[in-house]
Amino acid sequence: MERGASLMTEFLRHSGGAAVIDGGLATELERHGADLNDPLWSAKCLLTSPHLIRARKAVCFCISLGQQICSELNAKENIKMYMDHYVWMVSDPLSVVVHLDYLEAGADIIITASYQATIQGFETRGFSREESEALLKKSVEVALEARDIYYERCSKSSSSAVGDDKILKRRPILVAASVGSYGAYLADGSEYRIEGIMFFLFCCVPFSSGIYGDAITLKVLKDFHRRRVQVLAESGADLIAFETVPNKIEAQAYVEILDEENISIPAWFSFNSKDGINVVSGDSILEFASIAESCKKVVAVGINCTPPRFIHGLISSLSKVTTKPILIYPNSGESYDPDKKEWVQNTGVSDDDFVSYVNKWIEIGASLVGGCCRTTPDTIRAIYRTLSNNRLLQPCSNLVDLKE
Repeated sequence: MERGASLMTEFLRHSGGAAVIDGGLATELERHGADLNDPLWSAKCLLTSPHLIRARKAVCFCISLGQQICSELNAKENIKMYMDHYVWMVSDPLSVVVHLDYLEAGADIIITASYQATIQGFETRGFSREESEALLKKSVEVALEARDIYYERCSKSSSSAVGDDKILKRRPILVAASVGSYGAYLADGSEYRIEGIMFFLFCCVPFSSGIYGDAITLKVLKDFHRRRVQVLAESGADLIAFETVPNKIEAQAYVEILDEENISIPAWFSFNSKDGINVVSGDSILEFASIAESCKKVVAVGINCTPPRFIHGLISSLSKVTTKPILIYPNSGESYDPDKKEWVQNTGVSDDDFVSYVNKWIEIGASLVGGCCRTTPDTIRAIYRTLSNNRLLQPCSNLVDLKE
C-alpha cells in the first residue's frame, strides 16, 4: 500500500472511523479583531519569525495582491516597504491562536494559512524567490507550533476528560498544507462564481466563472502551482489540501504535479459547488471525482465552502465514483453583500442546524467532517461531540506516530 493511503487509513482507524476538520480561518481571524474588509481581501495570515511565535509577539501579514498587513513595531522595514496597505498591531500571533482554538474544540486536522499564499503573489510585492518560499513554509511552521503547544497543554492537563469549553485529549492530529486555486491568486473570486453573485467566499469582490479563459492552459496551471506544491510538501506538513478546486483542468494539473514531482506526502482534493450538481465552472462532479480517483497520491476527495443544503446529494454522487474517504467541510450557508461588504443576517444556518446534518453525512459515506467560512470553534466543538458518540477515541498509550 502506498505510504499516503496507509497514513489516512491509520489516521481514520485511530480516530474511530471519523475525523474532525477545523473550521473557517479568515472569518475567525476577523472575530479575533483582524480587519480584513478590503476590496482585495486576502484571507490568510502568516507569521514571519519562529522566535516571535515562541515569544507570542509576531508579525501577521495578509498576502496576495492588494494585501493588508499587521506588523509589530520592530518588524523588518522592508516588509513595510513591500506591503503598501495600512498597518494594525497585534500582541498575539492570531494564526497560532486560531489553530489552538480549533484544536481545543476537537479538530483532528488543522489547515494552514496558505490558501492564498503564492510565490508569484509575494514576488509581485517585492519579495525575492527565497523569501517567498520561506513565507510559504512559515504557514506550516505556525500550524506545527500550534500542534506542539496543544500537546504540551494536554500533557499538563490534570485529566484527559473533555471539559465544558476545552478539549484537551491527546490524539492523532494532522497538519494539512492548504493550496488554493489559480483563481485565489487572482483574488477576484474566480473559484466561487454563482451566476454573478458571490454567495460565500474568501475574497469579498466581484468575480468570474471558475473558467480562466483559453490562455490559462494545463501547462500554465502546472507551471504556476509546481514550485509552491514542492515547497509545501517539504515543509513538514502531513498532507496537502487542494481546496476549492473550481474546474477539472486545475484538478488534472494537480494530479500531474503530484506524479511528475513524486511529491512525498499525500493530498486531498475538495471542490465547491454552485448548485449541488456541478463544480462552480459547470464541470461535472463525477468527472472531478474520477480525476482524483485516478491518482494514488490523493487519499481523500470531497467538498468545501458549499452550503450545507447541497452536501447530502454531493456525498451520494461522490460515493458512486470514488473508493477514497469522502471529506466535507461546508460553509455556514450565509450570503455576502459585496456592495455593503458585510454578511447578510439570517441567511445561513445555525450551529445547531449545521450539526444536525452531521450524523446523516457520516451515515451516507463521509469520513472527515468540518467547516469552512463563517463556521467557528463552537461549530467544530459541536461536531466533535456529535461524532464522539459514534467513534472510539484511542487512549494516549495507543497513539502512534502516523508519519512513521
